[in-house]
Amino acid sequence: MTATGVRATARIVARDDGRGGTALPVLEGEGPLALRRTRGSGAGARVMLVGAMSGPLGGDRFAVQAEVGEGARLHVGSAAATIALPGQGKGEARYDVRLRVAEGGELRWLPEQLISARGSELYVTTRVDLAAGARLVLREEQVLGRVGEEPGRLTSRLTVRIAGRTVLDQELACGPGAPGGWDGPAVLGGRRAVGQLVVARPEFVREPVAARMLGEGAAVAPLAGPAVLVTAVAADALRLRRVLDEADEACSANGT
Repeated sequence: MTATGVRATARIVARDDGRGGTALPVLEGEGPLALRRTRGSGAGARVMLVGAMSGPLGGDRFAVQAEVGEGARLHVGSAAATIALPGQGKGEARYDVRLRVAEGGELRWLPEQLISARGSELYVTTRVDLAAGARLVLREEQVLGRVGEEPGRLTSRLTVRIAGRTVLDQELACGPGAPGGWDGPAVLGGRRAVGQLVVARPEFVREPVAARMLGEGAAVAPLAGPAVLVTAVAADALRLRRVLDEADEACSANGT
């Protein structure tokens, strides 16, 4: 820890073990970013990100990196929600996620919600690089404020590249100091939970997923590649998760 906050990095590398399973030659966490391997299923490995401290706080710099090799399968979740809190350090906190999946690899990136508490300031970046034949399910959920609380300032940028081509690059800023209109009818419409689901499957090349609405406040949009984006807003985290889980099931069924 420094006078300006905590620096911490977690790294995961998944490889085909040559016996029909997935090995984890690198599983390294530090400070508040602890990693635990848990019981997986089939050929996949499962890892939980366990927050060992509160945060991120103002001035903190967290980074998580995951690399999935050819033929490996990795599922990453988190043990609890991440809560962005105000801290003694000046300036915003940063949380950077970097994901890479090789040809024939599969990554399910399904952390719990990110909660933006009052007085916090957090900038999150998630960058995903996929080979042409890689598979991905990535879920992001942001909850603006705890119960009865105004949110902090939260900026989230999500970038996805497939075979070196950018198919998605979007940024959402919410809370005090964000550009005007973030809580208006064209964006959140007064709701306090927002989420994204990205599903990439090579089967989508021959069986593309059609654009459509998923009830009120959610939509499926095909991307310029074998992938789709589901965007949803909801009154609370429970309803948001239900919508994204249903979308995950629907997209998976479309690719089989």
